[in-house]
Amino acid sequence: MAAQLPPQHPQRLALSLELHARPFPELSAPCRAVHIAFKVPRNAAERDPEADRDHLRLLLDRVGAPHPPPGADHYVGSLGRVLLKWERHTEFVSYTLFGDGAAETPFDGATFALFPQDWLLDAPGEVIAAALVRVESVADAAAAEARLCNGLERHFVRESLAASHVTDGQATIASDFRIHEDGMARFAVLAQPGLGPRRLGRIVQRVLEIETYRAMSMLALPPARHAIRRLTQIDRDLASLMRGLAEDNDTARATLDVLTVKSAEIEKMATDTAFRFTAAQAYETILHERIEILREERLGGRQTFAEFMVRRYDPAMRTVRAAQARIAELSSRAARIADLLRTRVDVAMSAQNQKLLESMDRRADLQLRLQKTVEGLSVVAISYY
Repeated sequence: MAAQLPPQHPQRLALSLELHARPFPELSAPCRAVHIAFKVPRNAAERDPEADRDHLRLLLDRVGAPHPPPGADHYVGSLGRVLLKWERHTEFVSYTLFGDGAAETPFDGATFALFPQDWLLDAPGEVIAAALVRVESVADAAAAEARLCNGLERHFVRESLAASHVTDGQATIASDFRIHEDGMARFAVLAQPGLGPRRLGRIVQRVLEIETYRAMSMLALPPARHAIRRLTQIDRDLASLMRGLAEDNDTARATLDVLTVKSAEIEKMATDTAFRFTAAQAYETILHERIEILREERLGGRQTFAEFMVRRYDPAMRTVRAAQARIAELSSRAARIADLLRTRVDVAMSAQNQKLLESMDRRADLQLRLQKTVEGLSVVAISYY
């Protein structure tokens, strides 16, 4: 008889199930996928989770599909003839449809049409990522390269096209990471016969995650650019304050007041951007991990996904990190200048106080001498009378 365990932590089972709660789809080529992610414009991490779940339930009710359990953050189930995968993340919620077969015309958007238009318009948020994936079957790597060059390439912007063999050369992926006229990004996956359904599902899921996390991380770029421009002006103001600082105490105190305002602005900027910049770093890490897991191999002379990100994506993330470092640098610098000014004001005030005490001492000494003189005269006058 097996030994009975003592009382277990109330979260043990839930945390264990979380490791297995988001399985990869099992796909067979040819097939297709459409992916869309919604994000509310502000305070997305604090949004109402039931609004996301209600929106999912409305979609499931269209075909009479069962609802997820209360409080669920992920769901996989049939939506008519396609498979639906729904995930609720910290800042966004995503819907992915997987269907068998590929349309005769690549990226025709027929699968996306399975999302009802009125349902899309009622989404609790705005579209932050949307992508179409076309999965075809090819005989080998040479056939995949020929198919890409002679058929699929015209559906991408050639200047931006990135392609590579992945998963030990058993599949080929391609994308230009552009938003096309239909509002969708496009990905092509060419699978060889030896690629199993689970491995193919992982590849499709990972390219969709690359697109979503790329979009989410780049949300930090506009505030980073704005912060850098404003910080450059603040830097000039700080330098001007120090150059124009006179020796007298009144100017030092006035400068300290202005510096306090600048310091408050820097701290507010740090507070306003902290979450966005930190989230961008997390998304960037996930994106590079997803690319690394694909184990890319060069396809002819084309750039790989990793090379595309180095040239086009990494500079944006370096701008974000530069803005974050610049905020911290100026905050520290303003604090040091403020300390120096406070020290100068304190020293000047101490000197004033010292002079005041010396003046008071002199007046007290004069009063004491006058009192002694009066007392002496009084003695003389009394003695005389």
